[in-house]
Amino acid sequence: MTPEREEALKLLYLAQADRDTFVYLIPAAHLRDASVLFHAQQAIEKAFKAVMTANRVPFGRTHNLLTLAAALLENGIETPCPPDEVAVLNSYAVLFRYDDEDIALVSRIEAEVMVLHVLTWAESVLDNRRI
Repeated sequence: MTPEREEALKLLYLAQADRDTFVYLIPAAHLRDASVLFHAQQAIEKAFKAVMTANRVPFGRTHNLLTLAAALLENGIETPCPPDEVAVLNSYAVLFRYDDEDIALVSRIEAEVMVLHVLTWAESVLDNRRI
């Protein structure tokens, strides 16, 4: 196994863990959306980075889903959700985690659909990619 594949699989595993945490927290109405949706953002971020790593696409140190999706597209890799659609989760990575306001930019169910699409896509890409 190459170092790239090993790192990509590690990132995918971490994305799956964030997905599982997010899905578990969805019905917890007493929790702030910011706390729950943070895991949705993290799952998509790590899934994008897993695919980027597998395809040797550099990404630097960013949490910005729009930046990551744009880099994928620039390298000929189509994402399962439009970049501006997943970018709505960007604020949950940092901004809303440190704010006492709980602003819902996307519903938990809408975020769940995005997360499931992106993770299924990333799993498929890594299954089909031999590096």
